[in-house]
Amino acid sequence: MYGKVRASIAAVGATLLLVACSSSGDDSGGDKPKPVQQQPKDKDPYWVNPEGKAADQVASYEKDGKDDEAGLIRRIAAQPTADWVGPEDPEAQVRGITEAAEAADRDALLVLYNIPHRDCGQYSGGGAADGNAYRAWIDGVVKGIGDRRATVVLEPDAVLHLVDGCTPQQFHEERYHLLWGAVEKLKSSKNTKVYVDAGNAGWGKSDQIFEPLKRAGVQKADGFSVNVSNFYSTADSVRYGKELSAKVDGKPFVVDTSRNGNGPYTEGEPAERWCNPPGRALGEVPTTQTGDPLVHAFLWVKRPGESDGECKGGPKAGDWWPEYALELAKAGKG
Repeated sequence: MYGKVRASIAAVGATLLLVACSSSGDDSGGDKPKPVQQQPKDKDPYWVNPEGKAADQVASYEKDGKDDEAGLIRRIAAQPTADWVGPEDPEAQVRGITEAAEAADRDALLVLYNIPHRDCGQYSGGGAADGNAYRAWIDGVVKGIGDRRATVVLEPDAVLHLVDGCTPQQFHEERYHLLWGAVEKLKSSKNTKVYVDAGNAGWGKSDQIFEPLKRAGVQKADGFSVNVSNFYSTADSVRYGKELSAKVDGKPFVVDTSRNGNGPYTEGEPAERWCNPPGRALGEVPTTQTGDPLVHAFLWVKRPGESDGECKGGPKAGDWWPEYALELAKAGKG
Protein backbone atom coordinates (compact mmCIF):
# COMPACT_ATOMS: atom_id res chain seq x y z
CA MET A 1 0.00 0.00 0.00
CA TYR A 2 2.29 2.77 1.16
CA GLY A 3 5.53 3.33 3.04
CA LYS A 4 6.90 5.83 5.50
CA VAL A 5 6.49 9.58 5.48
CA ARG A 6 9.50 11.54 6.63
CA ALA A 7 9.08 14.84 8.41
CA SER A 8 11.28 17.26 10.36
CA ILE A 9 10.78 20.46 12.31
CA ALA A 10 13.31 22.20 10.08
CA ALA A 11 11.35 21.22 6.99
CA VAL A 12 8.16 22.51 8.52
CA GLY A 13 9.71 25.92 9.10
CA ALA A 14 10.93 26.07 5.52
CA THR A 15 7.53 24.97 4.28
CA LEU A 16 5.76 27.79 6.12
CA LEU A 17 8.14 30.30 4.58
CA LEU A 18 7.60 28.92 1.08
CA VAL A 19 3.85 28.84 1.48
CA ALA A 20 3.79 32.46 2.56
CA CYS A 21 5.74 33.32 -0.59
CA SER A 22 3.75 31.20 -3.04
CA SER A 23 0.14 31.11 -1.86
CA SER A 24 -0.82 34.36 -3.56
CA GLY A 25 -0.47 32.84 -7.03
CA ASP A 26 1.95 35.57 -8.18
CA ASP A 27 4.24 34.35 -11.01
CA SER A 28 6.63 37.29 -10.81
CA GLY A 29 10.30 36.83 -10.19
CA GLY A 30 11.10 34.13 -12.75
CA ASP A 31 10.48 33.00 -16.31
CA LYS A 32 9.56 29.41 -15.45
CA PRO A 33 6.24 28.45 -13.87
CA LYS A 34 6.47 27.63 -10.22
CA PRO A 35 5.62 24.00 -9.44
CA VAL A 36 3.97 24.62 -6.10
CA GLN A 37 1.38 27.37 -6.37
CA GLN A 38 -1.94 26.68 -4.74
CA GLN A 39 -4.85 25.60 -6.91
CA PRO A 40 -7.99 27.80 -7.03
CA LYS A 41 -9.70 27.37 -3.70
CA ASP A 42 -13.21 27.09 -5.11
CA LYS A 43 -12.21 24.06 -7.21
CA ASP A 44 -9.73 22.44 -4.86
CA PRO A 45 -9.41 23.62 -1.26
CA TYR A 46 -6.48 21.34 -0.40
CA TRP A 47 -2.92 22.44 0.25
CA VAL A 48 -0.13 21.94 -2.27
CA ASN A 49 2.98 21.05 -0.28
CA PRO A 50 5.93 23.08 -1.65
CA GLU A 51 8.39 20.55 -0.22
CA GLY A 52 6.95 17.42 -1.75
CA LYS A 53 9.17 14.92 -3.51
CA ALA A 54 7.74 15.89 -6.88
CA ALA A 55 8.62 19.55 -6.29
CA ASP A 56 12.15 18.51 -5.33
CA GLN A 57 12.39 16.49 -8.54
CA VAL A 58 11.27 19.48 -10.61
CA ALA A 59 14.01 21.59 -9.05
CA SER A 60 16.59 18.87 -9.70
CA TYR A 61 15.63 18.50 -13.34
CA GLU A 62 15.67 22.26 -13.87
CA LYS A 63 19.11 22.50 -12.30
CA ASP A 64 20.33 19.87 -14.75
CA GLY A 65 18.71 21.61 -17.71
CA LYS A 66 16.14 18.85 -18.23
CA ASP A 67 13.24 21.17 -18.91
CA ASP A 68 11.04 18.57 -20.63
CA GLU A 69 11.26 16.23 -17.65
CA ALA A 70 10.73 19.13 -15.25
CA GLY A 71 7.57 20.09 -17.10
CA LEU A 72 6.19 16.58 -16.83
CA ILE A 73 6.86 16.22 -13.12
CA ARG A 74 5.42 19.69 -12.54
CA ARG A 75 2.06 18.14 -13.48
CA ILE A 76 2.36 16.14 -10.25
CA ALA A 77 4.02 18.79 -8.10
CA ALA A 78 1.35 21.39 -8.90
CA GLN A 79 -1.50 19.30 -7.49
CA PRO A 80 -2.38 18.77 -3.83
CA THR A 81 -1.51 15.27 -2.69
CA ALA A 82 -2.12 13.71 0.70
CA ASP A 83 0.44 13.76 3.47
CA TRP A 84 0.78 10.28 4.99
CA VAL A 85 1.51 10.66 8.69
CA GLY A 86 4.48 8.63 9.86
CA PRO A 87 4.78 6.69 13.11
CA GLU A 88 7.16 9.04 14.92
CA ASP A 89 5.92 12.15 16.74
CA PRO A 90 2.60 12.50 14.91
CA GLU A 91 1.70 15.64 16.84
CA ALA A 92 4.69 17.57 15.48
CA GLN A 93 4.23 16.22 11.96
CA VAL A 94 0.55 17.07 11.78
CA ARG A 95 0.94 20.45 13.44
CA GLY A 96 3.55 21.41 10.85
CA ILE A 97 1.36 20.30 7.95
CA THR A 98 -1.84 21.90 9.21
CA GLU A 99 -0.14 25.16 10.16
CA ALA A 100 1.43 25.40 6.70
CA ALA A 101 -1.93 24.68 5.08
CA GLU A 102 -3.62 27.28 7.26
CA ALA A 103 -0.99 29.86 6.30
CA ALA A 104 -1.90 29.26 2.66
CA ASP A 105 -5.64 29.42 3.47
CA ARG A 106 -6.09 25.81 2.40
CA ASP A 107 -7.14 22.56 4.06
CA ALA A 108 -4.65 19.85 4.99
CA LEU A 109 -5.21 16.40 3.46
CA LEU A 110 -3.93 13.62 5.72
CA VAL A 111 -3.78 9.84 5.54
CA LEU A 112 -3.58 7.83 8.75
CA TYR A 113 -2.01 4.45 8.07
CA ASN A 114 -0.65 2.95 11.26
CA ILE A 115 -3.18 0.34 12.36
CA PRO A 116 -1.60 -2.69 14.12
CA HIS A 117 -0.94 -5.66 11.78
CA ARG A 118 -1.14 -3.31 8.82
CA ASP A 119 -1.22 -4.62 5.23
CA CYS A 120 -1.20 -8.26 6.38
CA GLY A 121 2.60 -8.21 6.54
CA GLN A 122 3.01 -7.39 2.85
CA TYR A 123 5.13 -4.59 1.30
CA SER A 124 3.77 -1.99 3.73
CA GLY A 125 3.43 -4.31 6.71
CA GLY A 126 3.91 -2.89 10.18
CA GLY A 127 1.88 -0.31 12.01
CA ALA A 128 1.60 0.48 15.70
CA ALA A 129 2.92 -2.13 18.11
CA ASP A 130 -0.44 -2.65 19.78
CA GLY A 131 -3.80 -1.06 20.51
CA ASN A 132 -2.51 1.26 23.22
CA ALA A 133 0.29 2.51 20.98
CA TYR A 134 -2.23 3.21 18.24
CA ARG A 135 -4.55 5.12 20.56
CA ALA A 136 -1.63 7.25 21.73
CA TRP A 137 -0.66 7.88 18.10
CA ILE A 138 -4.20 8.99 17.24
CA ASP A 139 -4.16 11.29 20.27
CA GLY A 140 -1.02 12.90 18.86
CA VAL A 141 -2.65 13.39 15.48
CA VAL A 142 -5.70 15.03 17.05
CA LYS A 143 -3.53 17.39 19.09
CA GLY A 144 -1.52 18.24 15.98
CA ILE A 145 -4.64 19.16 14.03
CA GLY A 146 -6.18 21.30 16.75
CA ASP A 147 -8.93 23.50 15.31
CA ARG A 148 -7.29 23.85 11.90
CA ARG A 149 -9.05 22.54 8.80
CA ALA A 150 -8.11 18.99 7.85
CA THR A 151 -9.53 16.10 5.85
CA VAL A 152 -8.45 12.64 6.99
CA VAL A 153 -8.53 9.39 5.04
CA LEU A 154 -8.55 6.77 7.78
CA GLU A 155 -6.57 3.54 7.48
CA PRO A 156 -6.53 2.38 3.86
CA ASP A 157 -7.53 -1.29 3.52
CA ALA A 158 -7.99 -1.77 7.27
CA VAL A 159 -11.68 -2.69 6.96
CA LEU A 160 -11.23 -4.51 3.66
CA HIS A 161 -8.58 -6.80 5.17
CA LEU A 162 -11.02 -7.76 7.91
CA VAL A 163 -13.43 -8.97 5.25
CA ASP A 164 -11.18 -10.63 2.67
CA GLY A 165 -9.58 -13.08 5.12
CA CYS A 166 -6.20 -11.37 5.08
CA THR A 167 -6.14 -10.23 8.73
CA PRO A 168 -6.25 -13.08 11.30
CA GLN A 169 -9.52 -13.41 13.18
CA GLN A 170 -7.98 -12.75 16.60
CA PHE A 171 -7.24 -9.15 15.60
CA HIS A 172 -10.69 -8.29 14.26
CA GLU A 173 -12.45 -7.10 17.41
CA GLU A 174 -9.57 -4.88 18.45
CA ARG A 175 -9.38 -3.31 14.99
CA TYR A 176 -13.06 -2.42 15.01
CA HIS A 177 -12.63 -0.76 18.41
CA LEU A 178 -9.54 1.13 17.26
CA LEU A 179 -11.18 2.45 14.10
CA TRP A 180 -14.37 3.45 15.92
CA GLY A 181 -12.31 5.23 18.58
CA ALA A 182 -10.19 6.97 15.96
CA VAL A 183 -13.27 8.34 14.21
CA GLU A 184 -14.67 9.63 17.52
CA LYS A 185 -11.43 11.32 18.52
CA LEU A 186 -10.83 12.89 15.12
CA LYS A 187 -14.38 14.21 14.92
CA SER A 188 -13.90 15.88 18.30
CA SER A 189 -11.89 18.48 16.37
CA LYS A 190 -14.48 20.88 14.99
CA ASN A 191 -12.85 21.38 11.58
CA THR A 192 -11.79 17.80 10.83
CA LYS A 193 -13.50 15.70 8.17
CA VAL A 194 -13.01 11.92 8.28
CA TYR A 195 -13.45 9.32 5.54
CA VAL A 196 -13.11 5.67 6.57
CA ASP A 197 -11.50 3.60 3.84
CA ALA A 198 -13.77 1.10 2.09
CA GLY A 199 -11.58 -0.71 -0.43
CA ASN A 200 -11.93 -0.52 -4.19
CA ALA A 201 -14.07 -1.46 -7.17
CA GLY A 202 -11.82 -4.39 -8.04
CA TRP A 203 -12.80 -6.11 -4.83
CA GLY A 204 -16.25 -4.61 -5.09
CA LYS A 205 -18.26 -6.72 -2.62
CA SER A 206 -20.37 -4.03 -1.04
CA ASP A 207 -22.75 -6.60 0.41
CA GLN A 208 -19.89 -8.00 2.51
CA ILE A 209 -18.16 -4.81 3.60
CA PHE A 210 -21.02 -2.50 4.54
CA GLU A 211 -21.65 -4.03 7.99
CA PRO A 212 -17.93 -4.05 8.89
CA LEU A 213 -17.75 -0.45 7.72
CA LYS A 214 -20.54 0.44 10.14
CA ARG A 215 -18.74 -1.39 12.94
CA ALA A 216 -15.68 0.72 12.14
CA GLY A 217 -17.65 3.93 12.78
CA VAL A 218 -18.60 5.20 9.34
CA GLN A 219 -21.88 6.54 10.79
CA LYS A 220 -19.90 9.04 12.87
CA ALA A 221 -17.57 9.92 9.98
CA ASP A 222 -18.18 12.29 7.08
CA GLY A 223 -18.13 9.37 4.67
CA PHE A 224 -15.79 6.78 3.21
CA SER A 225 -12.98 6.57 0.65
CA VAL A 226 -12.53 4.25 -2.32
CA ASN A 227 -9.69 3.31 -4.70
CA VAL A 228 -6.90 4.47 -2.37
CA SER A 229 -3.53 3.58 -3.93
CA ASN A 230 -5.33 1.64 -6.64
CA PHE A 231 -6.02 2.06 -10.34
CA TYR A 232 -9.70 1.41 -10.98
CA SER A 233 -11.36 3.95 -13.23
CA THR A 234 -13.25 6.87 -11.79
CA ALA A 235 -16.48 5.60 -13.34
CA ASP A 236 -16.07 2.15 -11.78
CA SER A 237 -15.05 3.67 -8.45
CA VAL A 238 -18.08 5.96 -8.38
CA ARG A 239 -20.32 3.03 -9.27
CA TYR A 240 -18.89 0.98 -6.39
CA GLY A 241 -19.10 3.95 -4.03
CA LYS A 242 -22.75 4.54 -4.82
CA GLU A 243 -23.60 0.88 -4.37
CA LEU A 244 -21.92 0.91 -0.98
CA SER A 245 -23.39 4.29 -0.01
CA ALA A 246 -26.89 2.89 -0.43
CA LYS A 247 -26.05 0.28 2.23
CA VAL A 248 -24.58 2.74 4.76
CA ASP A 249 -27.41 5.25 5.04
CA GLY A 250 -26.45 7.30 2.01
CA LYS A 251 -23.00 8.32 3.23
CA PRO A 252 -20.97 10.29 0.65
CA PHE A 253 -17.47 9.31 -0.41
CA VAL A 254 -14.18 10.45 -1.97
CA VAL A 255 -12.29 8.76 -4.80
CA ASP A 256 -8.52 8.47 -5.21
CA THR A 257 -7.88 9.39 -8.85
CA SER A 258 -4.13 9.81 -8.55
CA ARG A 259 -3.09 7.02 -10.92
CA ASN A 260 -6.28 5.71 -12.52
CA GLY A 261 -6.09 7.48 -15.88
CA ASN A 262 -5.64 4.21 -17.77
CA GLY A 263 -7.62 2.02 -15.41
CA PRO A 264 -6.32 -1.16 -13.79
CA TYR A 265 -3.52 -3.41 -15.02
CA THR A 266 -4.86 -6.75 -16.21
CA GLU A 267 -1.75 -8.79 -16.96
CA GLY A 268 0.35 -11.05 -14.74
CA GLU A 269 -0.64 -12.56 -11.42
CA PRO A 270 -3.78 -10.92 -9.97
CA ALA A 271 -2.21 -10.62 -6.51
CA GLU A 272 0.55 -8.37 -7.89
CA ARG A 273 -1.39 -6.28 -10.43
CA TRP A 274 -1.74 -3.39 -7.98
CA CYS A 275 2.02 -3.14 -7.32
CA ASN A 276 3.82 -0.68 -9.61
CA PRO A 277 1.90 -1.75 -12.72
CA PRO A 278 3.35 -0.46 -16.00
CA GLY A 279 1.46 1.68 -18.45
CA ARG A 280 -0.60 3.58 -15.88
CA ALA A 281 -1.44 7.29 -15.96
CA LEU A 282 -2.41 10.22 -13.79
CA GLY A 283 -6.17 10.48 -13.38
CA GLU A 284 -8.54 13.41 -12.92
CA VAL A 285 -6.94 16.29 -11.08
CA PRO A 286 -8.07 16.79 -7.49
CA THR A 287 -11.27 18.75 -7.11
CA THR A 288 -14.34 19.08 -4.96
CA GLN A 289 -16.42 20.01 -8.01
CA THR A 290 -17.35 16.46 -9.01
CA GLY A 291 -20.83 17.17 -10.31
CA ASP A 292 -22.31 14.60 -7.95
CA PRO A 293 -23.44 15.38 -4.38
CA LEU A 294 -22.55 11.84 -3.23
CA VAL A 295 -18.95 12.25 -4.44
CA HIS A 296 -17.39 14.81 -2.14
CA ALA A 297 -14.06 14.95 -3.96
CA PHE A 298 -11.63 13.43 -6.40
CA LEU A 299 -8.37 13.32 -4.44
CA TRP A 300 -4.77 12.32 -5.04
CA VAL A 301 -4.43 10.19 -1.92
CA LYS A 302 -1.59 8.01 -3.13
CA ARG A 303 1.31 10.28 -4.04
CA PRO A 304 2.04 9.72 -7.76
CA GLY A 305 5.63 8.68 -8.33
CA GLU A 306 6.10 6.92 -5.00
CA SER A 307 6.60 3.17 -5.16
CA ASP A 308 4.03 0.59 -4.09
CA GLY A 309 6.80 -1.74 -2.95
CA GLU A 310 9.79 -3.76 -4.10
CA CYS A 311 8.17 -5.26 -7.18
CA LYS A 312 8.66 -4.77 -10.92
CA GLY A 313 11.98 -3.06 -10.28
CA GLY A 314 10.62 -0.53 -7.82
CA PRO A 315 12.21 0.69 -4.59
CA LYS A 316 10.64 0.04 -1.19
CA ALA A 317 7.12 1.22 -0.54
CA GLY A 318 6.82 4.98 -0.30
CA ASP A 319 10.18 5.80 -1.87
CA TRP A 320 10.24 8.25 -4.75
CA TRP A 321 10.73 6.61 -8.16
CA PRO A 322 11.35 9.31 -10.80
CA GLU A 323 11.15 6.97 -13.79
CA TYR A 324 7.71 5.77 -12.77
CA ALA A 325 6.60 9.34 -12.06
CA LEU A 326 7.61 10.39 -15.56
CA GLU A 327 5.61 7.56 -17.12
CA LEU A 328 2.51 8.49 -15.12
CA ALA A 329 2.82 12.12 -16.12
CA LYS A 330 3.47 11.41 -19.82
CA ALA A 331 0.29 9.36 -20.10
CA GLY A 332 -1.84 11.21 -17.59
CA LYS A 333 -4.79 13.54 -17.44
CA GLY A 334 -3.27 15.48 -14.57
